Amino acid sequence: MSRPTFVFVHGAWHGSWCWAPVRQILGERGWTTVAPELPTVHAADKAALDMMTDADAVRAAVDAADGDVVVVAHSYGGVPATQGAVADNVAHIVYISAFVLDIGESLVGGNSGVYPDWWNVMGDVVAPGNADRPPQALFYGDLPAAEADAAAAQLTTQSLRAFETEVTATAWRGRPTTYLITERDAIFPVAPQEALAGRAGSSTVRLPTSHSPFLSQPGAVADIIERAAKQ
Repeated sequence: MSRPTFVFVHGAWHGSWCWAPVRQILGERGWTTVAPELPTVHAADKAALDMMTDADAVRAAVDAADGDVVVVAHSYGGVPATQGAVADNVAHIVYISAFVLDIGESLVGGNSGVYPDWWNVMGDVVAPGNADRPPQALFYGDLPAAEADAAAAQLTTQSLRAFETEVTATAWRGRPTTYLITERDAIFPVAPQEALAGRAGSSTVRLPTSHSPFLSQPGAVADIIERAAKQ
């Protein structure tokens, strides 16, 4: 049997760069990986875009793959993955401390329509972190300081509309899913992660990491993804 392609979907404010350590490990093991940039983070006109454009980017990456696909989505990336990874060749979805939404739900709606207090909303775009809760503490609490600073320096703004768009399709229904719970997450408590994993009927795994285990424990994350692909 041919190996599936891994399609990596980054989270809010990030980019494909965050997957580099995991992709390198998997590449050395003979796996093919792709990591699209989400338009609401990286497009020139991102302020006018919503989550559906990110879902379209996920679907395009899935459609371009040769054969079966395993979609790996982090945090906000779980939303466009849920919306866009609905093709028949999607064999498995791996959610990493990700939002597994149902039809009619949005990321902000799940928080009663309230923006987190660490969001820096600037008109139609939003940036992460403030003086009290910088990105290094929010996302990279288990990285060495220099590595956390380097990662934080690569973050950018994102369209506010991305977080307000409601889901109209659920890729997690009717296909295998794995949910990686990050147990030392500064922004996503364990209990909500467990609830979302249960919603999808996911096979659940855990790591004692921050919100970004693909940077702090890339080998462990690669192992989890590889096991999911072989199920």
